[in-house]
Amino acid sequence: MEPNTVPPPSGGRGMTALDREAFTQTITVPALRVPTAVLNKVVKSLKKCSIQRPGVPRVVQDKEESGEFRLVLLDPHRVTTAGSFSEAEAEALRSFSVSDELHQYELKLTYDNLKSEEVLEAVLPQGQDVTSGFSRVGHIAHMNLRDHQLPYKNLIGQVIMDKNPGVTCVVNKTNIIDSTYRNFKMEVLAGEENMVAKVKENGVAYEFDFSRVYWNPRLSTEHQRVVQLTKRGDTVFDVFAGVGPFAIPAARGGANVLANDLNPESYRWLQHNCRLNKVEGRVRSFNLDGRAFIRGPLRQELPALLRGAAGVHMVMNLPALALDFLDAFRGLLRGEPPSGRDPPTVHCYGFSKDDDPSTDVVARASRSLGVPLENRCDVHFVRNVAPNKDMLCVRFTLPEEVLYCSEEQTGGETVSVGHKWLTGDGRPCRVDACEDGNPIRLL
Repeated sequence: MEPNTVPPPSGGRGMTALDREAFTQTITVPALRVPTAVLNKVVKSLKKCSIQRPGVPRVVQDKEESGEFRLVLLDPHRVTTAGSFSEAEAEALRSFSVSDELHQYELKLTYDNLKSEEVLEAVLPQGQDVTSGFSRVGHIAHMNLRDHQLPYKNLIGQVIMDKNPGVTCVVNKTNIIDSTYRNFKMEVLAGEENMVAKVKENGVAYEFDFSRVYWNPRLSTEHQRVVQLTKRGDTVFDVFAGVGPFAIPAARGGANVLANDLNPESYRWLQHNCRLNKVEGRVRSFNLDGRAFIRGPLRQELPALLRGAAGVHMVMNLPALALDFLDAFRGLLRGEPPSGRDPPTVHCYGFSKDDDPSTDVVARASRSLGVPLENRCDVHFVRNVAPNKDMLCVRFTLPEEVLYCSEEQTGGETVSVGHKWLTGDGRPCRVDACEDGNPIRLL
């Protein structure tokens, strides 16, 4: 981050309740006296060294109130003497016959003219990290504050809301993401307690209760990348669909989608977003555990799909656990004749803290499937989620020796029989679920 144009005020150190008046100050900045006839050209030439601060004009009235001149205010970190100008800037001043003599201008700054990091630097104890970073989800700013920042949490929330137009609610995550429903507890630091967000991603509109579902705005590029790999007429099985960031764009592109999520709130908002984007006719939604979805609806649809010409994609975006769910594909089509066509393409996400994360996720995927994937898959780096923790996507075609393997190879995995889900030893497994709003009882 570049240095601030002015040092932050120190009078607010230790403040926990925001006092905006405490940040009012007067500073001295350098200025050039410029004839009004060439003012616009000079301002354009000095764009990199002129003052740039919220609510502060770069051009002000000359102290002598001469109508023929104006003062162009300069950044005191960039310009301290006439020799501070770059060669191009100095040449521009000469060409417009503007003197490089620096004048001093007293500038009054208020809280409104300060950047969020300046305010926080003035408040938090010296030597401690200052944060002004957050994720924007509609009108909600989502922060992950550290322990030493918690005494100032409400002030930080108010500053973030003040300095970011459109943010009307600031929240802080108070625990880790729950691996079952992928949501987390949060505390409202400032603003309204309205958790229903409206966002647009890659031209698609979504609405959801941010406090009860999973949504990460940093995955926009990844959603688009995978959806672009699907074609009109393909079928997409979205095993951990959330509120639809893979399913809905794929459906808009002409794919047929079966989308599933265990979280009842995600399932509800997934259906809502399908209606919102007018793709409910292309998306069948389910409220099942991931394995039950693979061994149930996916198993029922797959044989017929593999006899067709269109592609089949399986998206498994639950990076904390998805690699472990790959064992559900073992023996999935046992007893079915191999189709002879291309097997489905799997896009499976995982986290890794290993020194060689790509090798790590491939090895774990191989163990779950029971066959080696080395040299049979692609690994795409998605993002770094924490120090020494990466998110990656393993893409591979599902090996036939996995889909059609014998009962002995599955080790007692859950298998599908008609409309019933049975464990490998024949014991019934009862699951209550929903398909497109209609209750299902799996015996």
